[in-house]
Amino acid sequence: MRQYIVDAFTDRLFRGNPAAICVMDSFPDDRLMQDIATENNLSETAFAIKSEKGYRLRWFTPKGEIEFCGHATLGAAFVLFSFYEQNSKKIVFETANGNLPIKRSDKLIDMDFPAYRLEHIEITDLMIEALGVVPIAAYRDRDIMFVLRDEDEVQSLHPDIELLSKLDGACIAVTARGRIHDCVSRVFAPRYGITEDPVTGSAHCMIAPYWSKRLNKNSITAFQASSRTGILHCEVRGERVKTSGTAVLFSTADIFI
Repeated sequence: MRQYIVDAFTDRLFRGNPAAICVMDSFPDDRLMQDIATENNLSETAFAIKSEKGYRLRWFTPKGEIEFCGHATLGAAFVLFSFYEQNSKKIVFETANGNLPIKRSDKLIDMDFPAYRLEHIEITDLMIEALGVVPIAAYRDRDIMFVLRDEDEVQSLHPDIELLSKLDGACIAVTARGRIHDCVSRVFAPRYGITEDPVTGSAHCMIAPYWSKRLNKNSITAFQASSRTGILHCEVRGERVKTSGTAVLFSTADIFI
């Protein structure tokens, strides 16, 4: 089995979010895919197989399969365009989250994702204790998103990860207006064994619609302020979010199974 490790949402090695991408003829047993993801110990390992419409794609964290991941989708598209579909400009991924159209244009890979809802929720004492700050507002869909006062509060946040894991969200995102970029964020996913995710494409299906409405602009440049950092170019189109980014190859390997 051929495996590629790609740094996504960056044009520099050792930045962005690393993802492992395995390309094969058919999906192996779920237990084996989970063991590979656990062994890799990256936030995501993606498995892709050729299909009639394009490629079927599945994502595994170190602790389990999830229905949607943005940065590993970018990583998978980068690998396929680079090594398997060099003459193609478009790929469709068939996933548990529906069909995801992917295009490459110049140096960017454009991904068409469904937007998350922005369901306003009450801020609880547990949320405040977990974050260590009092957020301005909170919203929920698959993830929970907290709006903080400014970029400095996002950058300096030291949440209680154990308490964050008790909140009812796959990912816990914090965001604020940015000084250079339209918005800044950080994302935590302790339920999946990920203390802090370096760059999170899926969370911006919630972050981008919020700032698009707040700033009254469809195109958003988002900066994820993890230690590795990453930049996402997002365009809100009604109930869809086009998320674009770059990626770089770190390594290739054969898995002997």
